[in-house]
Amino acid sequence: MNDTPAAQAALPTQAPSVAAAAGSGSDERRDYRPGYEIVAERILEFIAESRLVAGDRLPTEIDLAERLNTSRAVVREAVKILSALGRVRAHKGRGLFVADDEGMLITSRWGGFFRPVDLDHVLMLFEFRRVQEMAASSLAATRATPAELRTIEVAMQQCRHGFANGQVEVFNQADEDFHMGVAVASHNTFLVSAVRDARRLQRQSSAIGIHDTLGEGTEPAVVEHEVIYRAIRDGRPDDAAAATATHLDRTLEDYRREIQRRLFG
Repeated sequence: MNDTPAAQAALPTQAPSVAAAAGSGSDERRDYRPGYEIVAERILEFIAESRLVAGDRLPTEIDLAERLNTSRAVVREAVKILSALGRVRAHKGRGLFVADDEGMLITSRWGGFFRPVDLDHVLMLFEFRRVQEMAASSLAATRATPAELRTIEVAMQQCRHGFANGQVEVFNQADEDFHMGVAVASHNTFLVSAVRDARRLQRQSSAIGIHDTLGEGTEPAVVEHEVIYRAIRDGRPDDAAAATATHLDRTLEDYRREIQRRLFG
């Protein structure tokens, strides 16, 4: 544990302004991101590139603002996001520290390369999820126990309930339970671990890049969950895999549309 920000030299002395990065015509992908999202990404890059570990101290908000050529208010909003994601902890009177949390990229098997607001990384993550979850659902169709089928069914029903009643947290938790329930029913420990890690990264990306609401894609997701469940319940592995692919492909398109909405209004 390092209680002094000795690694802060890794930050550039003067980064391009956040406003310029957010509105640069040379990189259209960054246009849709508010300044605090860009700053959050840069802080994550700093943590990864400096190989900081849980408990290490980060530069102060004022120092980060100066080095990233932005305001302290923007840095503060970025820190709030990273705190909610379990990436950093703010201790009153002591400063900012790398959090001791399983979600920290520098301690995860994926290393420090994943950037939650980088569109290319998000697309690659969806590709990865597609491969893993198609395999999991296919295996679940031949291996799921009655208890595991019931777990998946209950999660599917809770997703429907959350959507029908506009309960975001209920839907999100049920969605997590559904996908993890399918993975567990595959009876493959490696798939369970891979699906869990990929979904953790997905949650981090959503928390930074897309608002936590029930969008227009929620109702199709409810229907798709039922199709996946029925294929698993009826012992149809190919149909289960195909339904999972359809679900994830449609989810990715929803993500693309949200980005387009934020780009062009």
